Amino acid sequence: MKIYILDQFVSSGVEYASQHADVVRWDDPRAKDWHEDADGLMVRVTPLTADDFAKAKKLKAVAKQGVGVNLIDLAAAKARGVIVCNTPGVNSEAVAEMGLALALAATRRVAELDRRIRSGEVVKRINYLGIELWEKTVGVIGMGNIGTRIARKYHAAFGMKILGYDPYVPKDHWPDIPHERVSALDELLKRSDVVTIHTPLTAETRHMIGTRELASMKETAVLVNVSRGEIVDEAALYEALKSNRIFGAGLDVFKKEPPTTENPLVGLQNIVVTPHAAGGTRETQEKSSLVTAQQLVLVLGGGQPMNRVA
Repeated sequence: MKIYILDQFVSSGVEYASQHADVVRWDDPRAKDWHEDADGLMVRVTPLTADDFAKAKKLKAVAKQGVGVNLIDLAAAKARGVIVCNTPGVNSEAVAEMGLALALAATRRVAELDRRIRSGEVVKRINYLGIELWEKTVGVIGMGNIGTRIARKYHAAFGMKILGYDPYVPKDHWPDIPHERVSALDELLKRSDVVTIHTPLTAETRHMIGTRELASMKETAVLVNVSRGEIVDEAALYEALKSNRIFGAGLDVFKKEPPTTENPLVGLQNIVVTPHAAGGTRETQEKSSLVTAQQLVLVLGGGQPMNRVA
């Protein structure tokens, strides 16, 4: 069987796949011709369209590193009988840590102070006061693997009150995490000092945070998004930050990635930006690369993946 690895993967997954199949790597000139004879694909960020699935007559399975599958046409895959699987939970710790890092950087103005010092400015500390997290309130949108981990961190490290919002998990979810479950997103936004997003991108969640929602937030609040860029209306967020309607934001994800200076958000001082790097730790990449390869080999051998999405 032949596996094409269309994006750069760390060694663990590449080696495992190579032990079980004929592998064509992303840096091989043959990779662009994968439609002709690929039995399986390993991807990270490569989009897969309906046209791709129509052309790939031999394709049996796609293994996606990470959770998000919004760049893969799942309906087209299903119609062609192609199994698609992902790796939820593997990167939860890394993403949760990045979410916390962005919240701290935004509330304490870390990136702004760093930029000003490097530009030669003599910074007067009194002009750049931050905000403490101790015993404040954090609103967690999405109570899955990552939301669970970050809720625990905020409570343990800062004694924060946890508000949880997720209409798709049972009422008795998080039995070991002190929290208050809210049924309305607006209530969470109004009460939270940190709003942190951990939900997948769907038709329902696209632009879940827009002008009206940002207007509901405290002027001293920060918004953190380590989920998917289009969950937040970037134009609305730009206006809210520019007018100091909210204190700041920390974004690891954007509508168009990687972010560049063409995105007006990048030019603002009260925002911290990273290039969808929340899962970018050595530990997570080695683990998720291996799991991606293991699932693909399993499916191509006639087995069922642990995390099938199509």
